[in-house]
Amino acid sequence: MNNYGKKYEDLAVLYLKDNGYEIIERNYTARTGEIDIVAKDGNCIVFVEVKARKNSSYDPSESVINSKRKKIIKTSLIYLKSKGFNNLGDVDFRYDVLSIKGDINSPSFTLIKNAFSSDKYFL
Repeated sequence: MNNYGKKYEDLAVLYLKDNGYEIIERNYTARTGEIDIVAKDGNCIVFVEVKARKNSSYDPSESVINSKRKKIIKTSLIYLKSKGFNNLGDVDFRYDVLSIKGDINSPSFTLIKNAFSSDKYFL
């Protein structure tokens, strides 16, 4: 991750904490990909994808395309199994996307809770 990305991810962590999330892990990596932030929102484990753009006419969350979603989902399942959740019915989890627009000194945040679902990948 470049320095620019790390600074925005640090802002994302602060934003999430300010909004009641408990940060569990950052930059979890498995053979299938990386998850920017693993957090808890109440009893729910949340896999957060952070997207930031300094100058953009579109919302950064739009860049979380289907192939990226699949990687996040596969990686999250590896994470859950590594933590002992072998039966997915035993754990509440979701996927959020946090968009950050603007300069590092005056960012604008948009948190999309439950931005996508893993359901269709298990049919």
